[in-house]
Order: sequence, then C-alpha cells, then structure tokens
Amino acid sequence: MPPNLTPTIHDKEFTMPTVTLDANTVRTATCPADKKKLDLYDTAIPGFVLEVRPSGGKTWYLRYRDARGKQHQHRIGDAAGITFEQARTAAQTTRARVILGENPAEEKRALRAIPTLEDFAQRYLDYAKGAKRSWDTDESFLRNHVLPRWAKRHLDEVRQQDIIDLQHGMRASGYAPATANRIVILTRYMWNLGKKWKVPGTETNPASGVELFEENNKRERFLTAEEVQRLVACVRNSDNPQLQYIVPLLLLLGCRKRELLDSQWSHFDLERRTWRIPLSKNGKARHVPLSADVLAILAQVPRWDGCPYVVPNPKTRKPYVSIFYSWDTARKQAGLPEVRMHDLRHSTASFLVNSGRSLYEVQKILGHTQLKTTQRYAHLSQATLLEAVDSLSAVSGLALATA
Repeated sequence: MPPNLTPTIHDKEFTMPTVTLDANTVRTATCPADKKKLDLYDTAIPGFVLEVRPSGGKTWYLRYRDARGKQHQHRIGDAAGITFEQARTAAQTTRARVILGENPAEEKRALRAIPTLEDFAQRYLDYAKGAKRSWDTDESFLRNHVLPRWAKRHLDEVRQQDIIDLQHGMRASGYAPATANRIVILTRYMWNLGKKWKVPGTETNPASGVELFEENNKRERFLTAEEVQRLVACVRNSDNPQLQYIVPLLLLLGCRKRELLDSQWSHFDLERRTWRIPLSKNGKARHVPLSADVLAILAQVPRWDGCPYVVPNPKTRKPYVSIFYSWDTARKQAGLPEVRMHDLRHSTASFLVNSGRSLYEVQKILGHTQLKTTQRYAHLSQATLLEAVDSLSAVSGLALATA
C-alpha cells in the first residue's frame, strides 16, 4: 500500500453527535420525530455508529475511509439481534483490518458479485452452443446431476469434496466410470473458463486434483476379413436399403458414423477423389481420400431430386436420426452381436496398419489430431507380428529354423 494512502478512521464528519455507547444507550435511544434517522457516534471507537430510526429499529455500523480516501459504511448488524458487546468487538476487529489496509466494503461487494452456479451454467451453455459440438451432453449433465445439487450455491461455495462426493455417488448408483468422470471433467472445464473470463469465484477450481476413475470401457474390437464378408452379406439383405451402402463406406472411409450420415454430395469432389468433412469431431474441417472402391459404391447409391444428402432416410429424405435397429439385426445375423458401429472405424485402422501403411498415414486418413489415438486404434494381427519377428532371422544371420 502506498505510504501516502494510509486509511483513516477519524473524520470531521464522524464527530457529531457523539455519546458513550453502551447497552443502556441501545435500550433508551430514540429518534426525534422530525428526523429520518439519528446516528450516534461512539466516543471510544472512531467510526462506530448506532443508527436509530423513527420506527424503533436500530443498526450497528462502522464508518471509515479506505486507502484512497473514499468513505464506506460497513454494516455490522441489527441491534435487535446483536448485543452491544458483540457489536463493539466486531467494530474493533473491522477497524483493525482497515488500519492494516483492508477494505471490508469492497470485499462484501466482491462477494455479492460471485454468481450462483445456476447463473454461471447458463452463461457457460450459451458459450458452449457455439464452441462445442457436444454442448447438449453438457446441458444434460448439468440439468440432471449438477444443478439439482448446487444450483443456488455461489461458485466459491462449491468445494472439492462436493465434486468427489458427486462423482463417487454416481459410480455407486451404477453409472459407468466414464460417466462419473465426466462430472469432474465438465466442472473443471467450466471453472477454468470462468477464470479465463475473470468471473468472480472461479479463482480456485474445486475439480482440480480430483482423481478420475480408471475407465475400462475403451475396449478394442477389430474385425477380421472373414467377419467383414459375413457382415456385408447381412447388410445387403437388411430391411433398411441404405445400410448396404453405409456399412461398407464406414469401413472403407474410416469415418465416424455421424460424419457419413450427415454428409452431402456437395462435400464430395469425385474427380479429385476427396471428401471434405466441414466440421469434424475436433472442430475443424478435414479431407478424406476416396479409394476406387468408395467411388464404385457412391456410383450405386440412389439419389433423389432436391435431396443433398448422400445416404438419407428414403422416407424423409433427411439424415437418419438413428440406424441402430437395422444395424443391430444385421450384426446379430452375422454372428457379431458385440460389434459396435464405431468398431468399423477401429477395424479400418487395423487393416491399414496390417497392410503396411504407416501410423502417420493412418492418422491423416482417420483425422486424428494426436498420434497416440491412432496407436490405440492400430491393432496388429498375430500373423503380422509373427512375420515381423521371423524377419529377424534374415537380418541377424540366425536362420536356425530354416537351416
């Protein structure tokens, strides 16, 4: 604090009228009928005031000037609920804080500026709708899990233990580890954004340091060539006529299901053999190369006048909302009830790596931003691994088995 800005309690405005405040004064003091209020200043503690109103109400205050000379009035409390001794002790404590450079009035204003979680969640969702493709998932988590508990709490009132209790409570209720972890990830992200936006109350992140559950649901399932043939044979006989195109395209393109279902013909450049996905999962456009087999399938896909979509629902001419039931029937008929549609994308990576393509090439085709994601998807078959270790004989000179 600059030396020339020392806070002061004494002020000529505080000098009249003064009395020796005590418990008896509180009981007997009255406000003249011609005045809106009567302020009685204590002779012992500068700035310690008892405000008396015509209605009979009385309130304790401490008046002071801050380090910049601005006058403030700090409300201690209602005299009906706080004794004289309690008010005097509070006035002495607050006065000491002011002398040390603190500003209780400013602290109170800052405290009142902290929004409730309900208000901040609305601001966050307004932002997320334009910045995140999964904003609706965040909205669902907030509405169903977070706000029912903490909607009226101010941001600085949410503690780390609250986050832990909710996370563990969801797990105990049967939610998957990944679902329970999302509560931690979402709140951590929200508080980090709030700090970036300088929202009061987000200086300390309650989700920071909360350990995530180990997620065992990231299973790897890769189709073999024989399984692909069985699956393709079944989708050709599906009641959904578009499934015969959707499944092979997912396997040959390595794209995500929603990317294909929402795709439009205007996104495809068949001459240059490229498909531009305007908005991928990472929020950026990406280009997928088109193989000769993909071009052959696209040539067979039916088109409708005025319909811009590649594989729409023939009845609505709009993208499918879900194709689960037709997919579920086909995979069961193929003897693959455990295979998820997203496993087709995993299998694309596996086929590419096993055909000798580099992880960098696979990363570019699948549109991964990080190579470690590609490494997780890129499954090497046992035959490929055996071929690799057998090649050691030729380069090491230890061809014992062949000798």
